[in-house]
Amino acid sequence: MKKLSNLAAVALIGAALLFASKVKAQTTPANAVRLGIGVDAGIPTGRASNSSNLELGGTARLQYGLSNNFALTLTSGYYDLIGKQNPNNNRYYKGYQIVPVKIGVKEFFAKDLYVGAEAGVGFVTTVGGHSKLDLSPTLGWANNHWDVGVHYDNFSGQGFSYGLLGLRLAYGFGL
Repeated sequence: MKKLSNLAAVALIGAALLFASKVKAQTTPANAVRLGIGVDAGIPTGRASNSSNLELGGTARLQYGLSNNFALTLTSGYYDLIGKQNPNNNRYYKGYQIVPVKIGVKEFFAKDLYVGAEAGVGFVTTVGGHSKLDLSPTLGWANNHWDVGVHYDNFSGQGFSYGLLGLRLAYGFGL
């Protein structure tokens, strides 16, 4: 399952690079700074799916346009992988709470459609309080105010990994 998730992430990034050469969008003006505030919902994958069925969270993303179709991003927020009920004893598993801090790129390959790739650290505030490498490809749609993206976060390190397939809905504005 882990290899399949990693393969899907690599395929998404590869497809993004192929489409990026035909860019026609202008949703990220050059030299402009934007801030997007978003809500996130998702499905935990891998080891996290043993103790959680649902992720809810929120993120803030700063975006700086290097050109009319390419931007640098800085994203942080909070993901709560909510603990699910243990069928053996009717108690709830302890979920994962993660504070991601990621830098990345966002490139528009068609009108309002983009691909993104981010890398950073996921600070786990529960389950031992450790940190994990966070790699996250994204495919999304954005206009002047709204941004809807599907992302996969892969958290790895300390001998095990897990993931999160999420949907982010954000409202953005220029600074």
